[in-house]
Amino acid sequence: MRIDKILANMGYGSRKEVKKLLKESAVRVDGEVVKDAKQHVDPDRQEVTVYGQVVEYREYIYLLMNKPAGVISATEDDVHETVIDILEPEDAVFEPFPVGRLDKDTEGLLLLTNDGHLSHQLLSPKKHVPKTYYAHVRGRVTEEDMEAFKQGVTLDDGYETKPAELTILKPGEMSEIELVITEGKFHQVKRMFEAVGKKVIYLKRTKMGPLELDEDLELGQYRELDEEEVAMLKEYRIEE
Repeated sequence: MRIDKILANMGYGSRKEVKKLLKESAVRVDGEVVKDAKQHVDPDRQEVTVYGQVVEYREYIYLLMNKPAGVISATEDDVHETVIDILEPEDAVFEPFPVGRLDKDTEGLLLLTNDGHLSHQLLSPKKHVPKTYYAHVRGRVTEEDMEAFKQGVTLDDGYETKPAELTILKPGEMSEIELVITEGKFHQVKRMFEAVGKKVIYLKRTKMGPLELDEDLELGQYRELDEEEVAMLKEYRIEE
């Protein structure tokens, strides 16, 4: 990988700022001064230092965010604040992207990474990775609704959803529920309840596969996954 990309990814500044470091002879590879920004380096085999400090290179970043309402799951937008806008500069330099999406007014668990392979694994329709939601629903959710969701309901565009697991946490005219789905159609949870004559008022994602929302994270906060969590995601398999 080019030395300027390595240093930019590790937060040593923009490409322009990195070139300045190179020009100042601040960068060494295996003890030798490097000034050419295009020079390729293997960070796993070669030691890179900046002003004598060893650069600990990481290729991927994995972030668990408690997404707030009003923020969109995109890398950039000309109008709305995005989940990337929330990130600290040292994390944003990795150019992570959201794995899947949460609607603008939906809160909760959102994974961001620059690991495209893992993202594909988690989003592939063939994998059927379950996603768990907590919701407030206007209207009395019934056992008949639970059975309908278990069979799959027909959305407003004629699409028939895959079976979903609906649990009533608190019955009433404003019901509290938990819903587990294995797909991610546009506004799916809201449209599923509309199919049975109910309306979702509040929606929060709490789980994605084996990953659970960290309740210590306030809305808008995030943290890096630990090594055990990353390994758990990479090794995750769905039992048929």
